[in-house]
Amino acid sequence: MDAKSFRRMLRKEQTSAESTFWNLVRASRFNKLKFRRQHTVGQFVADFYCAKLKLIIELDGGVHHNLGQQLYDQERDSILTEMGYVVIRFENDAVLKYPETVLAYLEQRIAELLHVEI
Repeated sequence: MDAKSFRRMLRKEQTSAESTFWNLVRASRFNKLKFRRQHTVGQFVADFYCAKLKLIIELDGGVHHNLGQQLYDQERDSILTEMGYVVIRFENDAVLKYPETVLAYLEQRIAELLHVEI
């Protein structure tokens, strides 16, 4: 499967947390920032990506509690950080149960990136 088909499949089969988050940030709804979902960044596919801030949002489900997956995620985040991207991870449960808290935290981190007060 080529990368474009893979990304389409991921968008079509998104998790409920991804769907919830996408509804919160799509169409520049969140701080007038444009987010893309399932976007290729380097050799990886980011769950959500904001080009203006070089910001990657990853939503982690239960598989990310596995030690092997955690090590992979750390290596991946390290590579992306070295490339100049900022990676923020949220647990799926946090997005589903506390979306307003997730957005408040995200807003705070974006303010830090932009060096502005919220």
